[in-house]
Amino acid sequence: MSGISNSSIAMSAPAAPVRRAASFWLWRPWYAKLWWSAIPIWWLGMMIASRVDLLGNLYGSAFGGYLNVLFFPVTALMVLGVGWAREMLKSFPATPISRSNRAVADDQVRNLEESHIVAARSLDAATDIYDPESGALYVGNPLSHQHVGQR
Repeated sequence: MSGISNSSIAMSAPAAPVRRAASFWLWRPWYAKLWWSAIPIWWLGMMIASRVDLLGNLYGSAFGGYLNVLFFPVTALMVLGVGWAREMLKSFPATPISRSNRAVADDQVRNLEESHIVAARSLDAATDIYDPESGALYVGNPLSHQHVGQR
C-alpha cells in the first residue's frame, strides 16, 4: 500500500461544461484575428481602387468578386459563429420521446401526408388539360379553347 487512505482522496463530481462567450469563437483563434484584420484592409483597398486603375482591375475581376464575399463581415460572422452555435446546441438537454408522444406525432405526420395528397390531386385536376375534372380547361370540353371545334 502507498500509505494514502481512501478517506483522504476527495471524490469530486465532474465539472459542468463551461459556456464560452461568443467572442471566444469570433475573435480568439488566430485565423479569426487574421480574417477580421483583413476585412477592413480589403474594403480600404476597394476605396483606393476607385482612384487606381491597377487595383480597379483586381477588384472588378471575377476573383475580386469571390474575395468580396470572403471579406464581407457577415460571412466571417457566420463562419466563425459555427463553433459557438454548436456549443450552444450541445447545451440543450436531449429529451427522449415517449411512446404516447411518438404515436401522436406519427398520427400528425400521417394526417399531413393525406392532406398533401388530396391537395396535390385537386391541383392536378385544376391544371391538367387532359383531366376531365379540370372543367373548361379539359381538351374534350366543347367550351375549351383547345377543343377541335373552337379552332
